Amino acid sequence: MRQIVYSMRFTGQAAAVGGSPNTLKATTTGSSISLTTKVDSAGVTSTTGPAEGGDAHFESEVRFSTDTGFQESGSIRFGDGGNRLRFSTVGEGYLADSPNPKLKHGAIIWRIDGGEGQFAGATGLITSNFTVSDAGEVVDNHFGLIFLK
Repeated sequence: MRQIVYSMRFTGQAAAVGGSPNTLKATTTGSSISLTTKVDSAGVTSTTGPAEGGDAHFESEVRFSTDTGFQESGSIRFGDGGNRLRFSTVGEGYLADSPNPKLKHGAIIWRIDGGEGQFAGATGLITSNFTVSDAGEVVDNHFGLIFLK
């Protein structure tokens, strides 16, 4: 069984579905990146930069169950070759105020439910740490471990 570890930053929008404040649709795109994390006597720093490659496209539906709790399901399409992951929430996601009054900050864990193309029969987990602005702008940082057959 092969493993793929990936990290990507997605940006885009979240908007209410059918005027319901309890259901959102998120649509974001992430480009290939290089992530470097450095630990030294000053602590930790990180940098990201562009990497050769294409884009990934993310779509999901978010359903709030409480003021801060939600469930989410959707898919991520990597490139243009029909390679898609399907995912759903493990437990419950969390979204609340951040130190910036114009941003909400949240986190969630998704279970990989399967996929297509390269991801047929895939399993694994993806973590997401994200912000949503008061205008619906999303910045979503993923870290995933995917198991392929």
